Amino acid sequence: MSRWIESGLLVLILLVAAALRLTGVDWDAYNHYHPDERYITWVATTIEWPQDWRTAFDPAQSSFNPYYWPPYAASEGIEVIQDAQRKFAYGHLPLYLGVAATRLTEWVGPMLVPLLPPNWLLTRDILNGAGLVEFRHLTAVSRALTALFDVATIFVLYLLARMLFGSKVGLLAAAFLALDVMHIQLAHFFTSDPYLTFFVVTAVYFMVRSQVELQVTGCKLHLPGLQPVTCNLLLAAAFIGLAVGSKFTAVLLFLPLLLAFWLWRGKRWGWWLGTAVLLALLTFVITNPFAVLDFSCHAITPAVQIGPVRIPEWDWRSCYLENVTTQSAMVRGQSDLPFTRQYQGTLPYLYPFEMQFRWGMGPLLGAVALIGLGWAIWKALRKNGQWSMANGQWSIVLAWVLPFLLTTGGFYVKFMRYLQPSVPFLLMFAAAWLMGLRDRVRQTVIGVVLGGTAVFAFTFMGIYSQPHPWVQASQWIYEHVPDGALILSEQWDDPLPTSMAVDGAWRRMSEYDNEELTWLTGTGAKDDTQKLADNLALLADGDYLVVTSNRVYGVIPRLPNMYPLSSQYYQLLFDGKLGYELVGVYGRFPHIGSFYLKPDTFGWPELTPGTAVTTYLSQFPGLNGGRADESFTVYDQPLTMIFKNTAHLSVDVLTAQFQN
Repeated sequence: MSRWIESGLLVLILLVAAALRLTGVDWDAYNHYHPDERYITWVATTIEWPQDWRTAFDPAQSSFNPYYWPPYAASEGIEVIQDAQRKFAYGHLPLYLGVAATRLTEWVGPMLVPLLPPNWLLTRDILNGAGLVEFRHLTAVSRALTALFDVATIFVLYLLARMLFGSKVGLLAAAFLALDVMHIQLAHFFTSDPYLTFFVVTAVYFMVRSQVELQVTGCKLHLPGLQPVTCNLLLAAAFIGLAVGSKFTAVLLFLPLLLAFWLWRGKRWGWWLGTAVLLALLTFVITNPFAVLDFSCHAITPAVQIGPVRIPEWDWRSCYLENVTTQSAMVRGQSDLPFTRQYQGTLPYLYPFEMQFRWGMGPLLGAVALIGLGWAIWKALRKNGQWSMANGQWSIVLAWVLPFLLTTGGFYVKFMRYLQPSVPFLLMFAAAWLMGLRDRVRQTVIGVVLGGTAVFAFTFMGIYSQPHPWVQASQWIYEHVPDGALILSEQWDDPLPTSMAVDGAWRRMSEYDNEELTWLTGTGAKDDTQKLADNLALLADGDYLVVTSNRVYGVIPRLPNMYPLSSQYYQLLFDGKLGYELVGVYGRFPHIGSFYLKPDTFGWPELTPGTAVTTYLSQFPGLNGGRADESFTVYDQPLTMIFKNTAHLSVDVLTAQFQN
């Protein structure tokens, strides 16, 4: 393959990837329907260049500190808390990058907007020709930045795969990642995982490059004894610091770094290893300064008895460690949180890979990715008929992938995005395995996998051609529900309507009364008659009920032991036995043309939706894709239902429907 053809194909892949990731940046009309993104952006509105550098690194006064609401913070269009602690469970680096990109567009926007077509996404939203308030402009710019980071990940994966397996594998791996649905979806959110994945892939790239000792054209360091291998390892260490600065899980990158130094074992390699670790830590501190500056929280190490020695309880007071330990307890199921109960009864390793096969990669790409991983392990261990770990280059990649998969796949909490930092490597191995097949078989299999995955990717993109269901439902409420009506929502889900412009007039959620049903909150003995009575009293008084997603009904009916009373509620609601009639259903589904791929939100909890829902779903012919992880559907493609209280049944009548 000539260099011109290779470069042309790579540019085409990157352009397709960018188009897939930048299309639909306004997927929720910037109404902040992703809760993690919403919080990160809310915090970002208070990150400002300090006016007084004497207080720039004072945790209680700094406008840089994500762990504390600074005094006098304000932003147009939203309420900002002032002078108080805040929980920020994410790395500083993506937050700072999003803010920096937004400030850059604020500076260049007035110069460029008059020169560009007004309806371009770049002009209207990114450069803020539409005059978005800061809270929305930050979202638009940061989503675009996330998309660009994901495209950069594809480019670095191409470099890594080409270095290990040749240009054809590099291009195929890049094409696979460009079309990977989970990457496309996550690139639309201002969250930390795409940034983490970019820094992980880049760090591994430099570690592998150190083993092949290629010419380092970009290294300008001139120190005694600094050879290309050393320079690459130091660059890898810097990117490890950036990765950990995005999300703590990247700390596992120190395993392949240690292996890379051990395989090298050059002159004074132990000294250089220590230098690399210090460089990684320094990079982390620079990009996450308040991880080492804010000690106003509580990070408690419990007391431990080791033989005759008792180590007492210790409070580290680090806000960073507090957030890390809180997140660690959550993902391991050590803390019972309502929004993680969806994973009750799911199998470690099997459930995450099932979700990748169904929705993340799709069945074709998922199958070859799993085969590719097995092939890579076999090839790395086997050499000249002997089992060996001599293949250093592959061993470094596997030293990241295997510990990461073994750790993450075993979590109690199994959000699909948790696997993202491993996906590029799985797709690289898949491409390498496919390229090793016989010619005719190789061409056929690659054509089927690449073509099928492309169809799946463009089918997924179909959701962005339709308004968000919560926008549609909000518009219906403003048009049909009288002011002052009591609209019930579900705790742990988003209430509706969203404050928004309708027919040129700004309408607010506050025009209606709102109360929350607490079906998901109490479990076991707390799922009692008092909880039932409180919720039924709201149902008796309510005028409308909005079920915005399957966050609650996808969980409670599956867990009758945890919810002996509440688990009966949804089927009674859907059957019309609680006096509420379905008056609106809104959804958007992956589709291409008139073919739809619909997630099944009712089968797993064994619910039978009402006739109106069935009729609505029948309008979208296609395939039932089976169960989907809540995190795949709830942000950008939830199925939303509006019920009207037509019978106004009393609490006693409602209570009689439930079996104690």
